[in-house]
Amino acid sequence: MPFKSFIDYLLLEKHYSALTVKAYQTDLNEFLEFIQINYQMQDLKEVHYGQIRAWIVTLVEKGLSNRSVNRKISSLNSYYKFLLKTETIQVNPLVKHKALKTKKKIRVPFSETEIVQVLEDFNFEDDFEGIRDKLIIELFYSTGIRRIELVQLKMNSIDFNNKTLKVLGKRNKERILPLLGSVLKTLHQYLEVRNTLDIVVDNEILFLTKKGAKIYETLVYRIINDYFSKASSKVKKSPHILRHSFATHLLNQGADLNAVKELLGHTSLAATQVYTHNSIAELKKVHVNTHPRSKK
Repeated sequence: MPFKSFIDYLLLEKHYSALTVKAYQTDLNEFLEFIQINYQMQDLKEVHYGQIRAWIVTLVEKGLSNRSVNRKISSLNSYYKFLLKTETIQVNPLVKHKALKTKKKIRVPFSETEIVQVLEDFNFEDDFEGIRDKLIIELFYSTGIRRIELVQLKMNSIDFNNKTLKVLGKRNKERILPLLGSVLKTLHQYLEVRNTLDIVVDNEILFLTKKGAKIYETLVYRIINDYFSKASSKVKKSPHILRHSFATHLLNQGADLNAVKELLGHTSLAATQVYTHNSIAELKKVHVNTHPRSKK
């Protein structure tokens, strides 16, 4: 298999998901095919930046967005960094490369009203799927966990005595999150109906389909999109927007940025700061409405 040592490194040392590793391999195979056809080369170790630049031009001409091109080049750069680390090459041909400019993604969080409408005004069915779906929404909004983290939750992830949830995040980094009383209540209800399933394929997994199999990411996305389509006109309605809403609403209420960083499982404060633009907008509104001289 091409790039086997690099793929093993991503899986075994970096602990990347199989899906992420597959994307890396696809990008590398595409570039390998490009240099084979255009330069009759078989080895990426012999490539120079001019050839990579030619590939970038080809990708842009094909209509790929700058963001997609940057992702492919990032895969290539990771491979060359690995070759440097293993002393297979002496110079990374991408060392002076500058990423293409991209427009910043604007992620609009759900309003607190929209969240309340879904969780309190809608009637969830009083069966396995209805209770499960409500718990999934409550967990996303009250803990800010990622979709993959929710899918991977196990029965022993919950500590009812301490009212906490153990989450395994990126790079297998573990964090402990507090659980609200309302979430614990729904959790108990879910476990009761979970026990009524005729078949359970994996007893260790917390969230299951109605057939007793481990829940999957596309189903989780569909659950969030379906429920919030009834309450929100926003274009994007996904688990990540719920995570975004969790962080934004905490900051709007005055939560410390470092505390939010820990709850989200971010490794750097910079990753958390993308959520502050909404809280700044909220602060401006409060400032204008409450400052004594705002009406002058």
